[in-house]
Amino acid sequence: MPTVSAHVALTLARHIDHVFGVMGNGNAYFLDALERSTDVHFTAVRHEAGGVVAADAFFRASGRLAAATATYGAGFTNTLTALAEAVQAHVPLVLVVGDEPTSGPRPWDVDQIALASAVGARTYTVGRADAAATTVIAIEHALTYRVPTVLAIPYDVAARDAGPVPEAPEPRLPGPLTPAGPFAAGALDGLVDALASAERPFLLAGRGAWISGASDALGEVADLVGAVTASTALGRGVFPRTEYDLGVTGGFGAEGAMELVRTADVAVVFGASLNQFTMRFGDLFAPGTRVFQVDVAPAATHPHVGGFVRADAGVAAGAVAAALRERGAAPSGWRESVDVAALRTYEPGDALAADGRLDPRAVARRIGELLPADRVVVSDGGHFIGWANMYWPVASPDRMMMVGTAFQSIGLGWPSVPGAALAKPDSTVVLTTGDGGGLMALADLETAVRVAGGRGVAVVWNDAAYGAEVHLYGLKGLAEQPMLIPQVDFAALASGVGAEGVVVRTLDDLQRLASWSAEPPASRAFLVLDCRISGEVVAPYQREIIRVNS
Repeated sequence: MPTVSAHVALTLARHIDHVFGVMGNGNAYFLDALERSTDVHFTAVRHEAGGVVAADAFFRASGRLAAATATYGAGFTNTLTALAEAVQAHVPLVLVVGDEPTSGPRPWDVDQIALASAVGARTYTVGRADAAATTVIAIEHALTYRVPTVLAIPYDVAARDAGPVPEAPEPRLPGPLTPAGPFAAGALDGLVDALASAERPFLLAGRGAWISGASDALGEVADLVGAVTASTALGRGVFPRTEYDLGVTGGFGAEGAMELVRTADVAVVFGASLNQFTMRFGDLFAPGTRVFQVDVAPAATHPHVGGFVRADAGVAAGAVAAALRERGAAPSGWRESVDVAALRTYEPGDALAADGRLDPRAVARRIGELLPADRVVVSDGGHFIGWANMYWPVASPDRMMMVGTAFQSIGLGWPSVPGAALAKPDSTVVLTTGDGGGLMALADLETAVRVAGGRGVAVVWNDAAYGAEVHLYGLKGLAEQPMLIPQVDFAALASGVGAEGVVVRTLDDLQRLASWSAEPPASRAFLVLDCRISGEVVAPYQREIIRVNS
């Protein structure tokens, strides 16, 4: 007869097709049932955090739910940073874990429910009679609230017979949030009036706009009023017409582009939270700009917002486009009067910095020219995060993900690769990571190489330091020795797990990326570019942080 663990596995298999994790005592029966009785693809990672990260990246790249799994105790506690990141980033996934027996904790057990709750994740514990139904509830919660959920299997019930697997109900998910009531209707009318009469209209969209499928409607709104557009870092590529798009706002934005934004008289924000980085710490818009926001949050998320509409970005964008068409709105002509392409150009940098090491701006620009166009970029956290966002354009928001940034963590880069690679099986997956975060996540270098193979590239920004700390705290006179890392040969480390490693000390060394890109994926190995960059070149977004903290 099927076990409790089999009930979980078989029910989960009706809604997902990928599971990532590490096998242990607490999830052995679950994985056995998954392997023997389902078509779900299990990918073994080398650290439990990597399982959660891979499931997280899989969702960001595909929009489809995935699961992670770990054993109880130490296996579960190893997932907490990655779990907190998924909570902060609003990424749904299901983490299947073993847990203490129903008879009470053993010496090595911890209060896993409390730990999960502390980082914002809810736990559902299965029993002998309700495992299938509880699994569906956990899936429903994850998708409804866009958060990870923990599905716990107590150790003493994991292998117990549970009878035939019942036909559990489908998860019930809410529909898109529509503007409701006279207040919402009035707010939407005010937004339309402002756009229709604007001389310099500007549209900004974030990841929420992409998730809601708002791209086409936003493109129509921009065309109807002649708006210049831009996106947040997590919404890059959401607008269909790149010729009028300024790229990313905030510290990742080009200086000329950000100066143009400040001349807008009306700005409408769709599906973006307007965090401090997007808003350039309050300097994105000029004091006279009328700012409207459309979001599913209960209220406006920034004090500069003067008009707020609570609604799904896709629904609202469609309504705005319809209203503009109905009143015969005419394009402002503003976007045709400015050279948008020139304004979004970034500093090219020099081949070498003053200290003789590579200028990361020049490296990033050259890599952006050489990478395959069909690419997905996954980013670890660290000082280097701006380079990919600035110099490596992508086709859509599901092709640029920053795993770790929401929780301000580093060390989640390598396990992002397998999640993205399985979500986008025809694309090149490009990891951008630092030497600090790269070492922290080193266990899953092997996973990245094994899963992505010849479709994977890793760029290690190797400055022999925790660069963000050096730039922020070293400048304040704090001791720098704890911020430094002995020079590590990532190319050699990569070769040990079957990748090809290249130490990049000059721009000419990047020619290997050019030839690699020209080869068919089946004939090449995962490529690791160990870029020996200068620690003296400070990213623009970091300069903003330094200014604010000075």
